[in-house]
Amino acid sequence: MKLFISLILWVGLVSVPDLATIRKIYPTASDSETSAKEFTAKLEDISNTDENILVAYKAASILLDSKFEKKLSVKMSRFKEGAKLLESTIAKEPNSTEIRMIRLSIQENVPGITGYRKNIKEDKKFIIAHYKDQNNALKEYLKNFIQQSKSFSAEEKQTIK
Repeated sequence: MKLFISLILWVGLVSVPDLATIRKIYPTASDSETSAKEFTAKLEDISNTDENILVAYKAASILLDSKFEKKLSVKMSRFKEGAKLLESTIAKEPNSTEIRMIRLSIQENVPGITGYRKNIKEDKKFIIAHYKDQNNALKEYLKNFIQQSKSFSAEEKQTIK
């Protein structure tokens, strides 16, 4: 019986991706269709009941995946699915700086025609205001995002240490 329970726990833990790994792959996930598909595959077993940050990355993977869809109807459907999932994750955890960063990274890169660009200023302000409160690993991750982001001015980039 102990072996059976151990096996179930091991299988359950194996399917959940490591957050550090996800953070490492995310910045380049949109570089190519192959990268996007690999990122999506890493997160395919994440469900809405998993840790919110992983659900937010899954939402981002769906949004990134929609970028490479050929059929417009599938592209739009996947985009709406990802945006809805990301927004529901933010509603569950509105004070997560990392989830706000994920939304900002998506919104600053989607075409204006999607209408999914309304939170850029809000998320940028939130990230700047809460940057100093994060642990060192997350600060470094956020700093790397901010330095390459189009949404932050040169002056704002200079304030992030």
